[in-house]
Amino acid sequence: MKFVCSVRARSLQRRLFRAHLEETGAEHTDLLLHTDVRWLSRGTFLARFWELLPDIKDFLKLSKHAEYAQLEDHQWLLDLAFLTDLTDLLNDFNLELQGKDKHVINMISSVNTFKSKLQLLSSRLQHCDLRNFPHMQAEIRSQSKDFAQLDSARYEEQVQSILLEFERRFTDFASIEPVASYLCFPFGPSIDVDSIASRIVLLFHLDNSAVENEILTLQNDIEIKSRATPGMTGQFWNLLPEQKYHNLRICAFNLTALFGSAYLCECPFSHMKIIKSKYRSTMTDDHLVA
Repeated sequence: MKFVCSVRARSLQRRLFRAHLEETGAEHTDLLLHTDVRWLSRGTFLARFWELLPDIKDFLKLSKHAEYAQLEDHQWLLDLAFLTDLTDLLNDFNLELQGKDKHVINMISSVNTFKSKLQLLSSRLQHCDLRNFPHMQAEIRSQSKDFAQLDSARYEEQVQSILLEFERRFTDFASIEPVASYLCFPFGPSIDVDSIASRIVLLFHLDNSAVENEILTLQNDIEIKSRATPGMTGQFWNLLPEQKYHNLRICAFNLTALFGSAYLCECPFSHMKIIKSKYRSTMTDDHLVA
C-alpha cells in the first residue's frame, strides 16, 4: 500500500512506472488505489497489485527506489496470495447481493451458499487442496515448493474466523429462514404447522390460532393448489382471498418487503450525481425559445 501511494501521489514516479509497464508489455498500464469507503476496491486493488508484482520488483531495482523486504519474503507473498484469493471470493459474494429484486429470501440463500463455500474451503485447506486459491497455487509453484509443505492451519484459521463472523452477523436469519422456506413452498409434504405458526406469530405478532387455521386451510385448498406454479412466490400470495388468508398475506407481504442491501437507496443518489455532473444538459433561454 505504501509503494502504491508513493507512485500514485508523485506524477513523475507514476509516469515512469507507466512507461516501464508499456515497455515490458504488461497487461495493465497503472496501479489501482484502495479506497476505504468503497469496500470492493480492496479486492481489485490486491488483484492488480499481484498481477503487476514482477513489474513492481523490476521497477524498484531500476529506479533504485526504497527497498521493500516483504516483496522477497516467501511467507509474506503466500499471505498476500491467500488474501487476494479470499477478497476475490468476498467481492463475488458482495456483488451477488446487489441489484434489483433482491429480497430477504434471496439474501438468505446467498449467505447460506457462501457459508457452505467457506466450510468447503476450510475442509480443503486441511488437506492442502488449493483448487479454490489460484494465486496461492501460483506462488507455491514459483517457490518450487510442494503443496504438502504448506502451513494450511494458518489459513484454515482465517477461513474459520470469517465463517464465525458470518454466523454472528446473520443470526437473525435463523428465525426468518423457516418462514421464508414455507412461503416459497407452502404445500410441502412435511410442514410442521405448530412450528411454522409459532415462528410467524413471533415475527409478525399475529394471532396464533388464526395463523394455524389458515395454514391448515391452505394445505387442503385444491383450487389454490392448482394455481401455484414454481417461481411465483410474490404473485402467488396475491391470489389468496383477503378475508380467507388475511394473516398469511400479511406475513408474505411483510417478508417480501424486507431487503438486506442498501442498493435501492444508493441508486437514486448515483442518478442524482450523474444529473448534477458537468456533463448534464444545460437549459438556456435559447432552448426555451426554440
